[in-house]
Amino acid sequence: MKSSISTGEEAVFDLSDRVKLRFTGADRLRFLNGQVSNDIRLAAETTSVHACVLTSKGRVDADVFISSETNSLHVDADAALHETLQQRFERYLIADDVLIEDVTNGFAIFHLIGNAPPMLPNESKWIVAERFGAPGWDLWVKAARHDEILQQLATRLPFCDHECAERFRIERGIPRWGFELTSEIIPIEANLEANCIDYEKGCYIGQEVISRMKMSGQTNKRLCGLVSKTGAPLANGMRLTPVSEENKDVGWISSAVRSETLGKFIALGFVKRGINQVGTLLSARLAESRKDAEGIRVEITALPFV
Repeated sequence: MKSSISTGEEAVFDLSDRVKLRFTGADRLRFLNGQVSNDIRLAAETTSVHACVLTSKGRVDADVFISSETNSLHVDADAALHETLQQRFERYLIADDVLIEDVTNGFAIFHLIGNAPPMLPNESKWIVAERFGAPGWDLWVKAARHDEILQQLATRLPFCDHECAERFRIERGIPRWGFELTSEIIPIEANLEANCIDYEKGCYIGQEVISRMKMSGQTNKRLCGLVSKTGAPLANGMRLTPVSEENKDVGWISSAVRSETLGKFIALGFVKRGINQVGTLLSARLAESRKDAEGIRVEITALPFV
C-alpha cells in the first residue's frame, strides 16, 4: 500500500463506492447530452468523457464520467451524490424513451495511472479516463469480483488507499464534489473548462451562463493552489484575507493536506478576482478565530503543485 505517490508513478485506486447509473432506451444519448456540459457522443466502450451536470444558473449539481456500451451509457459520480443524482436526471424526463437504473451495488470500479494497463484474465476491459489530471484507465467489473480483481491488481501495482488518493488529487489540483465542487460553484471557477466543457456541442441545461462567462473572459473567483509559508498546517474552511487588510474576506480553503512529495502543507481554495495572481501572499485563519489572532501566511501557487 502507498501512503503517497508522485506524478509519473504507477498506482491503482479503488473507486467502487462511487454512484453508478445505467441509461438505456432509444433517446438515452440525446437526453443525456442535453443534461451535461461535454459532448458525450465522444464516449465509447474504451473511452470515457468527463462532464458536469449543472443547474439552470450554471452551477454544479455533479461532475461525472460517462462511458458507452452497445445498448447503454454508464455514468459514475462521487458517492456523496448517491441520494440525489438519479433524481436530478429524472426531473427532466418527460416523454423520453430513457430508463435510468441505479447499478451502484452491481459493479466495482478500479482506476489505474501508469504507462499502460495490465492484462487481466476473462473479459476485463479498460476504459481511458483522466481522473487525476494524468492519463489513466478505468476498469468496471461485477461487484462479486471486487476482491479477486483488487488482489490481482495489487500484485502488479502499488495500491493507493483513500488517504493517499486525497493527497494525490490535491497535489494535482483536482476539484472534488463536496469540497471544491458544490451548488455554489460554476465549473470554470474550478478550472474544469478544458476537460468538462464543449462550447460547440449544442444546448444543455446551464449552457447560457457558461457561454456568457466564456464571452466575458472573467470569473468572480478561481480555484488556486496555496502553500503555507510558515510551515503551519492548513485546514478546510479557513478564510483567506489580504495580508494588509485582515478584516477583508477574499476566499476560503476547500481542501488541505501535507504533501509528502513537497514536504509542505498545501491547500486548494477559492480566491476572488483581482487578488488571485500566482505569488500573492494571503493570510489564512479559521472562521471562528479572534479578529486579532495571527493568521497563517500562505502564497498562491500555480496548479498542479506537482
